[in-house]
Amino acid sequence: MTPRLVLSIAAVLMAVAVACGAFGAHALKARLGADALAVWQTAVNYHAWHALGLLATGMLMLRMPDARALGWSAGLLIIGVALFSGSLYALALGAPPKLGIVTPFGGAAFIAGWLTLAIALARH
Repeated sequence: MTPRLVLSIAAVLMAVAVACGAFGAHALKARLGADALAVWQTAVNYHAWHALGLLATGMLMLRMPDARALGWSAGLLIIGVALFSGSLYALALGAPPKLGIVTPFGGAAFIAGWLTLAIALARH
């Protein structure tokens, strides 16, 4: 994964996080119950924080082009957003509860992404 691609994906993920936050605050507020809105907000929070982490990872990739673990970290953060936040968005909108089995895998990807980032930085 190239730094330019990671930075581009990070920017798109941030734009989507902002849009999802606004959608939840305005369009969904009158349609979903408090529990579903809380799930939606959790998805938005993790989405945005990890998109920022991805942005930082992409910037580090520009400064440390030989640190291959940074590419792994970026990939894991992207997977985490897709699985963790994506499954929570779907659950908040009424997806079958069985979809919740996916959420912890996204959380594990987040953790692995951050640990991989730590390893990359420690090795450099």
